[in-house]
Amino acid sequence: MDEEIWGEIEKSNLSIQSLSSIRSLIINPSTSKHIMSAVFKTLTQYLHQQQEQTLENQNHNQSHYLKLLCDIATHHRDFTRIVFDTVRSFAFSSSVNSQFKVESLSVLLTIVEHDENLGSSVAEFDENVIIQLCFDSSVSVRYWVLKNLFRFGIRDEILIRVLLGFVNDPYPYLRRIVLDGLVRLSKSVVVFKNGGLIAEGYDQAVDLFVDRNDCVRAAAIRVVCEWGQMLPDSGIGVGEQDWLDSVFVQLCSMVRDMSMEVRNEAFASLGKMKMVSEDILLQTLSKKVLGNLKERKFPGKRNAKILDLPASNAAGAFVHGLEDELYEVRRSACNSLGMLIAFSVRFANDALDLLMDMLNDHSTVVRLQTLETMYHMVTCDRLKVQEAHMHMFLGTLVDASTLIRHAARKVLRLLKLPYMKIFKSSINGLLTNLTTYPGDEADIFSVLFYMGRNHGSFAISFVTEVSQEIEPSCEGELRFDNPRVAAILVLAISAPLTHERLACFIPTKVFSFAIPFLGRIAVSLKDCATQDTLLAYLYKFSKITHVPGTESSVENDLFPVSGVKFPLHNIDEIFNQVLPLQQICDGASEDQFQNDLRDLRQTTFPLSHQRKVIVTDEEAEKNVNLILRTVAATWQLIKSGFTDEVQKTLRSCSKELATVAVKSNRLTGLLAFASQYVQVVQHIAEIWIHFLPLSKLHYRKTGILDHLLEKLDYNLRKLRYEFSGLSKKEELPILELVLVACVLRLSEMEICCNVNTLKRVRSTISEIELLCEDSHIELSEFAGELRKSMSERGYLDDGALSQEFSFKRLLDLFSLKEMVFDGMLKHIKAELSVPGNDSENPIPFVSGLPAGVTFQMTLFNVSDKDRLWLKMSVQEADLFQYVFLDLNQNGVYDEINKVTLNVPFYSTPKAASFILRACVVKEYPSEDVYQPARGSGGSKGELTVIRWQSGRSVFAEFKFTGGNQVERLKSDIFIWSCIQRRASLRTLKEDHLKKFEYCLPW
Repeated sequence: MDEEIWGEIEKSNLSIQSLSSIRSLIINPSTSKHIMSAVFKTLTQYLHQQQEQTLENQNHNQSHYLKLLCDIATHHRDFTRIVFDTVRSFAFSSSVNSQFKVESLSVLLTIVEHDENLGSSVAEFDENVIIQLCFDSSVSVRYWVLKNLFRFGIRDEILIRVLLGFVNDPYPYLRRIVLDGLVRLSKSVVVFKNGGLIAEGYDQAVDLFVDRNDCVRAAAIRVVCEWGQMLPDSGIGVGEQDWLDSVFVQLCSMVRDMSMEVRNEAFASLGKMKMVSEDILLQTLSKKVLGNLKERKFPGKRNAKILDLPASNAAGAFVHGLEDELYEVRRSACNSLGMLIAFSVRFANDALDLLMDMLNDHSTVVRLQTLETMYHMVTCDRLKVQEAHMHMFLGTLVDASTLIRHAARKVLRLLKLPYMKIFKSSINGLLTNLTTYPGDEADIFSVLFYMGRNHGSFAISFVTEVSQEIEPSCEGELRFDNPRVAAILVLAISAPLTHERLACFIPTKVFSFAIPFLGRIAVSLKDCATQDTLLAYLYKFSKITHVPGTESSVENDLFPVSGVKFPLHNIDEIFNQVLPLQQICDGASEDQFQNDLRDLRQTTFPLSHQRKVIVTDEEAEKNVNLILRTVAATWQLIKSGFTDEVQKTLRSCSKELATVAVKSNRLTGLLAFASQYVQVVQHIAEIWIHFLPLSKLHYRKTGILDHLLEKLDYNLRKLRYEFSGLSKKEELPILELVLVACVLRLSEMEICCNVNTLKRVRSTISEIELLCEDSHIELSEFAGELRKSMSERGYLDDGALSQEFSFKRLLDLFSLKEMVFDGMLKHIKAELSVPGNDSENPIPFVSGLPAGVTFQMTLFNVSDKDRLWLKMSVQEADLFQYVFLDLNQNGVYDEINKVTLNVPFYSTPKAASFILRACVVKEYPSEDVYQPARGSGGSKGELTVIRWQSGRSVFAEFKFTGGNQVERLKSDIFIWSCIQRRASLRTLKEDHLKKFEYCLPW
């Protein structure tokens, strides 16, 4: 087959139209080596012919042939070296133009990326030729060479001189590339200690502070920051402290620039300074020029030696940054402020006043960065909080953002509080946090544990004041369901960890009260102690030291813990295990005492193993993204036909997702989406093997393949429309999967005339183009080639498919992309029930007359844009009916909406009893499915079932039974309300209407 294709290509005299056919031969792994040799020889001869022409007459299409040579090298390892040597001869030939040389060099670098063994060959390139290209008249040539200059192994001494020569290039993007290169070169410039060149580069970067282009000024700031700090080490004889202050003030002069990018870069560079004087730092926090800096000046440049840079340039730099109108600048200023607090205690104390004000910023990102800065300060022992600060800080504990609350608690965990009053307000703030957001319980318990350990005496005083809250009720029962009680107990048991002598101030019964809460407490302290060790600690201080005497029975020898009996015969061994807990809390690793827990594990009771493990939001999101990365890695196995291995891996991924339990609504939706996505990839793996060469499934392909394609379409619809909150970047891979499903359908001759599929291809490509345009993302090779093929010769005016068009070759271009999520994702689902309906209490009905049903529905994450329908059907009688759910009547769309709806089912069958199956369905665009929904009262679009009751995509079943018609009619007032509706009269028979009028209560 490949020989026939190559024969046709040779007849076309290697025309541009035949390039796609040549590439299909190259990327096909089954193409013979003989054919590949012929292709390589023909392409090489053509390019040699082009070299013989004059530079002006050389064909501009030769870049296409270079790309084909690159494909040969990357797809056929046997030809990699010979292609590399051939293209290298083109790149360094004097008979080709500079544009062709650059394209050849680009191909060489691409080949090296696929074969690292050729990396040493790149270092041997003639650097004179590459440097000569830097001075080419073509802007695009200069731009490419300067951008890739570091990839050719050119010596640092030459690099720095070349880059400095282009700092003032007339084209701004070239200047930016050069400046970025100087920043990159700063890591190795110190090797040859050329202080003169460093000073020259610094001065040129300072001159570009007034450049007209934002990107150039931002890049110049990075050079000034990096190269300015290298000058004291370059042996040029400049004082380190004074010069670093000069660089700092120079950077401060750019924080009021009109460009957000420049201001943002200025603050980022300020945070990278390795040393600054305290008086300069204090000046950045005050708009008023300090007395000792009014007359002080710094050198603006190194070589010019002009003292023209006033210290007043630093006045109020961080004040301006924290008051900036754009949150990106405020965030950057806040971050840099935290990087500089290590230089001065006074600066840290003054900066804290500004940071506390930033906790009221309207941007969540800025508030989060402020708390991260405070966390950095507390780890450096620079956060000295005062009583005036606490009210504003504790307000973040009840912030609506989960991330903000977690970051605030992270600061509070390490904070050293000087007074009892501040400690008490902090604990009350945490308890309020617990009341408002019960889902934060584990993190709050952990913070209370650390605060009690760090403030032992304060914790005991607080627990003493509220001791009555943790006392059992008059019946002797402890309030197990009270989170506040559990929180106070956590604080109480943490106090003796500072000094064991403090345990005598806490009643021993407090430790006994904490034992029933062991599971809840252990989850929050998993970073510092195991559940076994915590249990041993509680037993020690609860003073349970022996088994009761002869009067005790076997039952009394067991201590009840959360409904489980615990043997006490080895309690002395348990006491010996308490020391490791104290070691852990003092900073020792848990590995140091794992051996000491052997005896403890032999004596503790076996806890029931929970299948699901509750993790934090960050851990869950990390685990899900890791699983999705594993799913994407299976693509090469799918293409190679290793279906069994792929299915085994994907099943493991599904099981792993099932073990993760979270309390966040966003991550609940993410887990459901990930599970659905894994299922889609499983279907693709099952389908793909039918399209592989020499597949053993060809003889049974037709029926099985159609069924698998329908399943894939169904699951893709659920993936697209059952979840809300997907970003444009996250929608693109899903839309490409839709295109793949269409291509797989159209690859089969028996279904290639499916007009709906072709419409779906065109509409999906339009969606992808719109998303790529909005997100400034290029179309993938697969989608771009499909669009091009459809527009050129694939799709005819009558809706048919051109016979010259082949979809199968497009499948090789598709690659499964890794899904990464970072936004809000909600799962749209519904729960459906009929109160009081079961096999013993069926709903009464009269055959042929409407039957009233009262549905109770709980809708999750439904918005005003979603069109939902209630579908009711009697499968045995082939009867079904749709009812539109008009949620606009309520006017409220919360995450969880509960709706009670009275619905008549008109088409009751002629039977003594029947089962009604009902479900909630969602309406989708009609071109997105293949099987249109039909039925009485249904939508004009397409419908599909959304999940209900623990995620099962099935119908709810309700039982009906007949009886005495007169009694049924008298009791069913709801049917009368149906008669009042004009539209309902057409569904009732005349004889039933007469009976109904006779029996109605007037």
